[in-house]
Order: sequence, then structure tokens, then C-alpha cells
Amino acid sequence: MATLKHCSRAILLCLILQTLFNLSLAYRVSHDGRAITIDGERKILLSGSIHYPRSTPGMWPDLIKKAKEGGLDAIETYVFWNAHEPLRRQYDFTGNLDLIRFIKTIQDQGLYVILRIGPYVCAEWNYGGFPVWLHNMPGIEELRTTNKVFMNEMQNFTTLIVDMAKKEKLFASQGGPIILAQIENEYGNVMSDYGDAGKSYINWCAKMATSLDIGVPWIMCQESDAPSPMINTCNGFYCDQFTPNNPNSPKIWTENWTGWFKSWGGKDPKRTAEDLAFAVARFFQFGGTVQNYYMYHGGTNFGRTSGGPYLTTSYDYDAPIDEYGHLNQPKWGHLRELHKLLKSMEKTLTHGNVTNTDYGNSVSATVYATEEGSSCFLANENQSEDSTITFQGNSYNLPAWSVSILPDCKTEEFNTAKVNTQTNVKVKRPNQAGNDRAPLQWKWRPEMINDFAVRGKGHFALNTLIDQKSTNDVSDYLWYMTNADLKDDDPILSGSSNMTLRINSSGQVLHAYVNGNYVDSQWTKYGASNDLFERPVKLTRGKNQISLLSATVGLQNYGSKFDMVPNGIPGPVLLVGRVGDETIIKDLSSHKWTYNVGLYGLDDKKFYNAKAANSERGWSSKNVPLNRRMTWYKTTFEVPLENDPVVLNLQGMGKGFAWVNGYNLGRYWPTYLAEEDGCSTESCDYRGPYGSNKCASNCGNPSQIWYHVPRSWLKDGVNTLVLFEEFGGNPSQINFQTVVVGTACGQAYENKTMELTCHGRRISEIKYASFGDPQGACGAFKKGSCEAEIDVLPLIKKQCVGKKSCSVEASEANLGATSCATGTVKRLVVEALC
Repeated sequence: MATLKHCSRAILLCLILQTLFNLSLAYRVSHDGRAITIDGERKILLSGSIHYPRSTPGMWPDLIKKAKEGGLDAIETYVFWNAHEPLRRQYDFTGNLDLIRFIKTIQDQGLYVILRIGPYVCAEWNYGGFPVWLHNMPGIEELRTTNKVFMNEMQNFTTLIVDMAKKEKLFASQGGPIILAQIENEYGNVMSDYGDAGKSYINWCAKMATSLDIGVPWIMCQESDAPSPMINTCNGFYCDQFTPNNPNSPKIWTENWTGWFKSWGGKDPKRTAEDLAFAVARFFQFGGTVQNYYMYHGGTNFGRTSGGPYLTTSYDYDAPIDEYGHLNQPKWGHLRELHKLLKSMEKTLTHGNVTNTDYGNSVSATVYATEEGSSCFLANENQSEDSTITFQGNSYNLPAWSVSILPDCKTEEFNTAKVNTQTNVKVKRPNQAGNDRAPLQWKWRPEMINDFAVRGKGHFALNTLIDQKSTNDVSDYLWYMTNADLKDDDPILSGSSNMTLRINSSGQVLHAYVNGNYVDSQWTKYGASNDLFERPVKLTRGKNQISLLSATVGLQNYGSKFDMVPNGIPGPVLLVGRVGDETIIKDLSSHKWTYNVGLYGLDDKKFYNAKAANSERGWSSKNVPLNRRMTWYKTTFEVPLENDPVVLNLQGMGKGFAWVNGYNLGRYWPTYLAEEDGCSTESCDYRGPYGSNKCASNCGNPSQIWYHVPRSWLKDGVNTLVLFEEFGGNPSQINFQTVVVGTACGQAYENKTMELTCHGRRISEIKYASFGDPQGACGAFKKGSCEAEIDVLPLIKKQCVGKKSCSVEASEANLGATSCATGTVKRLVVEALC
């Protein structure tokens, strides 16, 4: 008995000591009307969004390291409900869905986490992150409103995530990295459409979240009347004019859109480094203290995760770190310099008394003053005119649409329009490993469609057309099959020589077959939610098999009641005959329809998982067809040399899916060309408000031909690539390449230092160098009105060629006097080959 008492006391003592230890690691996160506070200290917090499913665990450490080196304090991520609970109460947190591992990887780098649980996320993600089975539950009429069934499921998943994080002690109150959490997402944009039920729902969200007792503040973005204690936050290209709804809430920007997403048929978006920095500087000029980039690394919509519909597999977003993990320069570097300066002013910005002065013509000054010192912002919001102002006895030149930051209110340390960071131009290099310098050797097999297109066999039948979401979105593909049994006296036969099949579809991809014969295919584009398909058909007396294959390209992810948007074939489906001026219509919508979910080769991963990929059964290397619909292709390849990111060039293919070693790279569609109009051959003008169509490029070209192949999905030796081709394509052009920095262009304004690097490679050549007022952009520099009196090219070559990096001070003392007139803004530009 005495021994048991001693053991009990020992265990109790251990528990007490463990509790005390945990409490010693915990830190208190709170807020006042000025800033988020950590252990009572007000903080300037710079964050960036990196979504764990859009990269791989092998990429996470490097991405987070680069974010930290870029000056970030925190990583922000959504939590993706439909990825984690694809079937009700069946959870998946493996591979790139390992949320806990991702958070711990961030913690290992010493950064904070902003966890946006949602669980509605938008994010250009399939169905906004909701599992489609949720839509099909009895008792649910619509999502994101006062509905007990929906709210129970939402609370169950939110609690699951919170409990997982608590178990691993990941909240700051437990000593972990999570300092903020978000419930719901952008509901204020649509709440009015839900009426009183919407208001009741958002109040319930706040109460439910608060009850979880996580020990850190909760936020609600784009929710102007967020209930207390929620902190409402701003999303957008600019949030400097945002004001929280509670005077005790700090000014938080949860989504500063660093670029934009891309759709099939869409152009390549670009947001300049100058404009992005301008938006950030304005936000902090006017009292902002927490700012998050959406995205800091966009990544890839692997598998079937892209939303829209019609959003590309690439989610690069023109973010500071590109899809493959390379730095997007000059954006990353320009922001890094801004971050360093803002952090150096933290005490002043979070405690200083604020004075604003309007100079007219959209020019203003803001002073933050404390007893210890002052920091100042000088802003010129004019979109076309530079300005020179006298401020506190000194003269300052302010380029149009720029902000100058003076940490001591005297010296301009940073101007958003003056980029002192190199520009990287990336190139693709062919795979040089093994035999892969030769064309890939292909095998093929047909997708077996006769059971559906000819015989109309399926898994179930109903006397109605169904919404494709009713099958829980387990596949892009759903066969709709029926018979048109035409008797001799059927009136429609009198117009059989001029008959059409008319289908009202939801605007996604539709393939039509009649009596086993292919009729045609049709699709629309991003933003379309319905479409009319009508084609001539030939029917005969008796039974006619009509088989329609619907193929979704991601489900709607945003908008009021987006969950109710139809998918598949809502109908009607009509046979239309014409005899002279008379039109005869036969409505097939209420006929018996047989359904088959998916395709033969997709069932049980027959043709593409690792085991099936190594099987030769059913595959042929003879007479490999080109431009054949519904066809599977397979080949092998070796891992490209070195460690650069790997991409798959699918030029020549139509539309489909690609798998490498069983991993789904996502949908491909290189035949979908970007619209012809809306691009400019001139350099992008950063001045003026940004919109998603400003500075766009790639008009008239395929929206995407390059597909990311994460190196962690590759293995030594033989790797397997499997394609399912839906439209018909030519695989002979397919190849693997690596992405490297081919050209680096350094630049620095006078009295700044130009830093140039080839990111691990040596600088092989300096093609151009000029100090003065050179014109043009990287790859197209030319002499301006003046430059150094001596040729600086030999000097730069001596400093840089053969080195992995070099730095040169851009000054007359270092580079010699110039012929520039007084007042000329001088800079050094260098173009180097890597």
C-alpha cells in the first residue's frame, strides 16, 4: 500500500511539473485597438499564405525557409474540409494533407501560424472546400445558413481540427505557433442574400468558435458586423482605407492579393512589385499592423482540387515564391526590403501618436511620433504625376503611385517605386538523364466506353435527370444514358431528315453519342453556369441509344448560394425535328435514365496507380494512335539530373489527367487557348489601381502547357507517366524539363548596392551594364539620356563573372562620374547569364 502511495505521489508530481513546464512555454496572445499583442507587447506581423495541399511535405521546409528569409513572421493557411473528410467520418491527414506536420514544420522555422479553419474556404478550391456529401445529406437545403444538420457537421469538423491542434499543443496558449484562428470566410460578401437566417448563422459561428476555448483571438474576414469577440478583417488588392467595426480591434489585412488566379482560356496575371509594395506601405501608413499576402506561394491544384469551374491546375498566383518554389524576383526581394524597414519601426508604428498632412494633388504625409523618436510615410497617390514636396525642411521627390518611408523622418530608406532587387528570368531545360534525351516511348489502350455509348449499361436508373453533385463528386465523369424508342407513327420521325439533339447543360464539358456514334463535344469557360448544346443527329425507327458524358472541371467555389449551382445536365434534353415551318419536339427529360459514375480506367485506379502502372496487361506499343478520343497512354522516364524543379510539357495533348508514379498531377488542357485580346507588348505600368486584367500576358497561347512534377514524387531508376486523354492528342511532343534561372538582371538606384545571384549557379556572362538613366526592362535594356563617362561593363564583368553572386555599389564614387543632369534619378542595371 505504501509503495502505491509513493507511486501515486510521484505520478502527481510529474503531472504538476509537466503542467508548469507547459505553462512556462505558453505565451499570451491578445489585442487592443492598435495591434495584436504577444505577452503584452504590440506587434507588427507580416504573414504569407502557403496552402499545404498545393505543395508537398518535401517542399514545405524550403518554402517556409524562403518565407522567413523574405521577412515574414507567420504563415497563413486554410484548412480544406473536403480533402480531409472526403467521405463522412472518414478522415485523411496523410501525405500533403498532413496539417499537423505542416504546422510543426512552420514552428521548426520559428514562425507563427494563422489558421483559417473556415471550414468554407473559397480559395479557388473545389466546392469552396465543402465535401459534396454534405450537400446531399437529408435535411440540408442549402449550406452556410441556419440549418441544424449543416451546423452540426461544421461544428464537428471545426472541433476535430481544434482538438488535433490542442493535442499537439499547437496553440500559442499551449506554447505552440498558432496565434490567430479564423471561422467562416468572406461571409459578409453574401450574407444579405440569406436574410435573417444569415445573421443568425454568423452569430452562431462566433459563439461556436468561442466555445472551443483555444486561447488565441478569432478573426472573421470580410464581415463588417462580426460579433464580438471576433475581429473583422479585410481582403482585397488594397486595404488602407479599411476600418474595423470595433475600436478595440486592430487593423488586419488577411488577404493582400499578390496577383490573381488563372482559368482555362484565361491570360497570365501579373501584379508588379511596385504596386504590391505600394499597397503594403499605404496599409501601414494608415494604421495597419497585421498583413498577410494571399498568396506567398500559390502552388499547384493537384488531382481534382481546382474549383471555378474552369480554373487551371497551376495556382502560381504571381506570388513572391513561384509554383515550383523559385523566388519570383523582383517581387520577393523588393518586399523583403520593405519588411525589414517596417519591422525596424515596430515600436513607433504601434505606439506613436499619428499626424496626417494633406499636400493636395493626392500627396500626403503621415508621422508616427513617440518620445523616443518618429517615423514618417510620404505618399503620392497620383496615378501619373511625380511630385516634389518640402517636408520638415527637406525636399523629397515622390514618383507617381509610390510611398517613401523615412524611419527617422529625415532619410528616405525605401520608396515603393524604386526597385533595388534583381529580376529573374526562368527558362526550361531538357531532361539529360539516361535515355530521356530521345523521344519517350509510348504504350496505349482504349478507354472502354461501349458499355455506355452503345449498350447504355450503368449502376442505377431514375426517371429523371440528376444533378451531378448527387453522386458526391467522386469523379469528374458521369454517364447519362437513355433510349428514344421511336414508333412508326411517332411525329418526330417526320422531321428525321432535319433532326437535332438539344441539351441544356450546366456549362461544363459535354460529350454526346447516339447509337454508339460520337456526335460532338462542347464546353464553355470560367464564369459560365449554363450552356446550350444542339447538333444534328440521325435516328431510326425503334430503339435509339442516347449517351451523354458529362465532365466537370471543378465545382463552383464562390458566390451567394454557390452550393446550389447546377452541375451535369439539368435538362431539358430534347429531340427537335423540323418539317417546313413546323418544329416537333420530343422531351426525353422524364425518360428512364441510366447512370454510370466515372470511367472504366478510373475505377479502382485500374490504369494509373503504382501497381497498375507496372502491369503490361492490356497495353500495346504497336500502332500508337494519335488524336484519338478516350485513350490511355503510358511511358517511362528517368529523373532529371540535379535538383531543379521538374515540369512536364504536355504540348500536343487535348484534355485529361496525368499521373506520375500514381500521383495525380491534375487536369491538363493545353488546347484551351487564352483569349486573343487584353495583352500589351509594352512594359507594364505599375501606376494606378491594379485589377486582375491589368498587365496580363500570354494572349492567344495555351493557358497552361507546363505541369509541376514534385521531386518527392519521383524515384531513382524508372518512373512511370500515365495519361488519360479525353479529347485526342499527340503524345510524341511530350517531354520532361527542369526550371532554372537563365537570366538575372540586377538593378540599384544611386547609393544603393546592386546584388546579383544565379541561385547556386555561377554567373557565366555579363551581357549588358549601364550606370545612368538606362531605359527598358530585363532582356531589353538600352542606353537612356545619360550614363557613366567610362564603360562600366568591364568593371562589372571583373566583379561578377565566374562567381555565384556579386555586389556592386551604385555610386559615382565607385563607377565614375556620369553625364547626367542635376536632378536625374540614376541607377545601375546589369544583365547576366547563369
